[in-house]
Amino acid sequence: MPWRNAANYGLSAHPTESVAVKISAIRVYQVNLPLVEGRYSWSEGKYVEVFDSTVVELVTDEGLSGYGEVCPLGPFYLPAYGPGARVGIGELAPTLLGEDPTAIGPLNQLMDRALLGHPYVKSAIDMACWDLLGKVTGKSVCDLMGGRFGDSVALYRAIAQRPADEMADNVAGHRADGYSKFQLKVGGKPEEDVERIRAVAGVLTDGEVLVADANTGWRVDDAMRVVNAVSDVDVYIEQPCRSYEHCLAVRRNTTLPFILDENITDIDALLRGHADGAMDVINLKISKVGGLTKARQIRDLCVSLNIPMTIEDSWGGDIITSAIAHLAHSTPEALRFSATDFNSYVTVHNATGAPARTSGHMSASDEPGLGIVPDMDVLGAAVAEYTH
Repeated sequence: MPWRNAANYGLSAHPTESVAVKISAIRVYQVNLPLVEGRYSWSEGKYVEVFDSTVVELVTDEGLSGYGEVCPLGPFYLPAYGPGARVGIGELAPTLLGEDPTAIGPLNQLMDRALLGHPYVKSAIDMACWDLLGKVTGKSVCDLMGGRFGDSVALYRAIAQRPADEMADNVAGHRADGYSKFQLKVGGKPEEDVERIRAVAGVLTDGEVLVADANTGWRVDDAMRVVNAVSDVDVYIEQPCRSYEHCLAVRRNTTLPFILDENITDIDALLRGHADGAMDVINLKISKVGGLTKARQIRDLCVSLNIPMTIEDSWGGDIITSAIAHLAHSTPEALRFSATDFNSYVTVHNATGAPARTSGHMSASDEPGLGIVPDMDVLGAAVAEYTH
């Protein structure tokens, strides 16, 4: 198949005449993703048992399809929720029909003009565009994003908030699956969180990494009580408070390494954090910033600024896990703090070909695009379809 705008993506031009592909249809699917462990709990008593995932299919006039996925962590984690993703896609559809999905830069500009904000709505569409670009060029998304570094990507495991002894027991179980990085969900009562951190730190072995993630759940005074109480523990403190200013206040009063997540929403936020010395590591979530295109921009800036990253998303199934793998595997190993294999957390699989965890690691597919084939029996009938 002839290539479209190959030079824009660092590829050699195909010798034959270029032919633009056009979006002829947009199909939207909804899939419930129940958790293997039954419930995922984090700060302030929040929890989810079944995740509401939206899958987008972009169909071209040549009959080629690209797929993307977005799966918010419930309606109360970020300003995002499952039904909102589907409504937003319907709002964007008339603008996107007839456009070239492989012209990813112009298409992102179109989306930003047609719908202000709502980055999570655009994420699955942008992801599907990258899947199509890979299929048109015969390249994996990992190759299109710069090529792979190393043989695999190390993963972390999130430990849902529970009593301290249960969280310590969970770490031992996940260690058997090859994980060596553990993210504890804290953000509860300070005295209980101190107990959680110390209990888990007590069962770690050499080379294992511990992160205490409050998910914005502490006030500044509570965060200071916790970081002072565990100042002798080798632990990263992640996103203790809701506002950037409150996180910065905690950061400036602790020597523990610091991670920002929810506050890193775009390049401006990253640059502000870097200028203020607000963090040592960031969590880069694909849908939070608006898709793979903007996540790659932030990733590349972090590489230039020497800021390590956990590369992930809010949640998801096989399609999102594949996208994470491609972005992470094309990131230099020295700046790759960790990544996430969400498809191992859920009981329903919405595609084949996605990375499978092996000894706490995963690898991006070598196949064109994301390298996945959606399971249409799982996706079922489209809940919405938009055509010319």
